[in-house]
Amino acid sequence: MSTALPLEDLDLDVRARTAGPWQTVVWNDPVNLMSYVAHVFRTYFGFTADRAQSLMLRVHHDGHAVVAEGAREQMELHVQAMHDYGLWATVREAPK
Repeated sequence: MSTALPLEDLDLDVRARTAGPWQTVVWNDPVNLMSYVAHVFRTYFGFTADRAQSLMLRVHHDGHAVVAEGAREQMELHVQAMHDYGLWATVREAPK
């Protein structure tokens, strides 16, 4: 026989699993120039030239870079924006 949890406990469990924080990850691709990726990071996120260059090099050398961290909904908006710029990006839960 299984024991059912009260609904209040289930609601808390769902919020705990979706609380995050979440990350926007940009992935390397064979299409976009490194200068374009840095330009997107400066234009969309408002990063300095040095920060945009550093993140772009991380994408290039490591295959990906975390460019933002926060609430899931905001990270999903960032991912959609990266897709609109033609970059490959995903949302993932930040490691705990």
